[in-house]
Parts: sequence; C-alpha cells; structure tokens
Amino acid sequence: MSAHPAPSGDVEWRVSRTCEGGACVGVARHGEFVLVGNTSNPESPVSRFTAKEWAEFLAGAKLGDFDDLA
Repeated sequence: MSAHPAPSGDVEWRVSRTCEGGACVGVARHGEFVLVGNTSNPESPVSRFTAKEWAEFLAGAKLGDFDDLA
C-alpha cells in the first residue's frame, strides 16, 4: 500500500453511519480503485486499493479479523 495524492474533481466520499464528529474514514470509488482517506483532513494523501483487495479486506472485517485493533 502506498499513499497517493487526494483526487481532484467529482469524487463521492462515503462514511460509516456511525461516524460522529467528522473524524472518520472516508471511502470512495475512483475508476478501478477504492480510495480510503481521512475526513478530518480531506487534502491529505489517500490509500488506493483494487476492487479485489477491498473485497478481501471487507471479508476479513466481517469475520472480525481486525476487531482487536479497535
């Protein structure tokens, strides 16, 4: 994973329904990639993942693979 500049233009960021206070993770589709960024600093670099990488991450999250990090 590497950091990429925040995309300019029409990117529709989404956040969790549980996000409060604006300090959340934003997720957006941009071409063939899924972008992950920081909503409290929208100009900061973003992480970029392929659809397959994103699907693997979501599957792990649903299984609780990352619960110990919260």
